[in-house]
Amino acid sequence: MNPLVSILIPAYNAENSLPYTLQSALGQTWSHKEIIVIDDGSKDGTAEIARRFAAKNVKVVSTENRGLSAAVNYAYRLCQGDYIQELDADDILAPDKIEKQITALRESDSKRTLISGSWAYFYYRTNRARFIPNPLWQDLSPVEWLLRKMSENCHMQNATWLVSRELAEAAGPWDTLLQYDQDGEYYCRVLLASERTQFVSAAKIFYRVSGTNRVSFIGNSDEKKNSLLRSMKLHMQYLRSLEESDRVRKACIKYMQTWYSYFYPDRLDVVEELQSLAGELGGHLAPPSMPLRWAWIKSIFGWKAAQGIRRSVSEAKSSALRRWDKAMFEFETRNESR
Repeated sequence: MNPLVSILIPAYNAENSLPYTLQSALGQTWSHKEIIVIDDGSKDGTAEIARRFAAKNVKVVSTENRGLSAAVNYAYRLCQGDYIQELDADDILAPDKIEKQITALRESDSKRTLISGSWAYFYYRTNRARFIPNPLWQDLSPVEWLLRKMSENCHMQNATWLVSRELAEAAGPWDTLLQYDQDGEYYCRVLLASERTQFVSAAKIFYRVSGTNRVSFIGNSDEKKNSLLRSMKLHMQYLRSLEESDRVRKACIKYMQTWYSYFYPDRLDVVEELQSLAGELGGHLAPPSMPLRWAWIKSIFGWKAAQGIRRSVSEAKSSALRRWDKAMFEFETRNESR
């Protein structure tokens, strides 16, 4: 068994992180691979940086800006791999990530097994990353996987997955209507097409925490909030297609409650729709709670102000940590090069 693995890298304005991502792809100990970079209409030096790696068996294609989903779909049409590794342009694969997963696949020899692995957040220094298990870090059936994700508010970072072409074709393309949670919705469909998930703890990826320009940042974007709602409704539809039971209905209600605060109170249209959906499932969504440290702001200025300040403070802290880690990364890199 020596399958070709296609590493697909959609990139938009990623000139600062892309070199490290490409180096991690090229450095994979699994040698039978192809690497395809789709420059999604970047306005910085992403395309130029990607082409520096073209001589190293990296295929680079530039397109007009059409969004993440369209870029991944285009890369898939170009690739020839038996297995697909999607990799965002700011994340990093451990050197033996793919090899560990292929080795695990040999034990099952099933193209319908969906392989996952360990992941950890980092800013710039991967050696500071901490791998903290969550309830999805084990072998699970599709229905158990979705139940845990939705009821316990946990997820599997998209680059952890290694997907057979058979599963990818059964799932269909990424949804180009989504501007948020594109990967979450897509891998739910892959999951539905699979027989089971197999977790390989030694297969590791590093998930970079970037700024507010990241795809996964919602902020005040109504477009992303609409996408989140669409993804949520699809998640619930997918889970209920696998099993219609009391525990599934409870998981769906918990799932809606988790994300309720992103719509409350500004998007009353969505609030009403979610309440209606919860009612159909035999439940009710409670007004989002506010931690005590922010409750006094809520009592004086209202929920919206308190939530805005809370998120601003969180982003400010993350930005400070990111700047510090970058400074330390550059310092350590200079010392290593001497």
